[in-house]
Amino acid sequence: MKLVSLVLSCGAIGLLTGLAVLQIDAHSPERPVQAAGSATLGPAPAAPSVVVAHVRSEFEFTVHAPYAKAAPLFGADAERAWAGDTWSPHFLFPAAAPFDVPGAVFTIEHGGHHATWVCTSFDLKAGHVQYVYTIGGALATLIDIRLSASDSKSTHVQVAYERTALEPEADDHVRTMGESDRDFGKEWQEAIDRYLKTTPGE
Repeated sequence: MKLVSLVLSCGAIGLLTGLAVLQIDAHSPERPVQAAGSATLGPAPAAPSVVVAHVRSEFEFTVHAPYAKAAPLFGADAERAWAGDTWSPHFLFPAAAPFDVPGAVFTIEHGGHHATWVCTSFDLKAGHVQYVYTIGGALATLIDIRLSASDSKSTHVQVAYERTALEPEADDHVRTMGESDRDFGKEWQEAIDRYLKTTPGE
């Protein structure tokens, strides 16, 4: 058996204290043989984890329009038509329309806080739209939307919000948002229905 000595210093990789010598079987590199009197190498101790709030809320509703008309309304740019003045995304990518594409990046002001959004999925053929956004170092939110044709005149919408605090100080805020998320279904449905009534011919 051919043995090879490997010396690692703490200065070289920054994870070890002192010196450690390993003898490794050249034919079985994944099975080190510990030399007598040497230190045992193993994974670095994990840093203590910080437990933060994480909540998931779901709701569903029906859009009273055919799938081909309803589904595009869940794009961030198209949402301007029905979400009101508070929804005003500023697109960083792409630089020009169409903006509702996978990978689009935009910013929104949330109650005085600056949020950065990414469209992680915009697949209307598959009925899947998804966004992830963060507000500073406080919280991260994933919004997953599933769309399907209920019949020729209506579209079923399922939405899941997942919110995670990025620091313990945001825990209460995340929990409060999680409670209010469940009420969005009725709000979204009413807003979209109002918009559709004003654009019957489109």
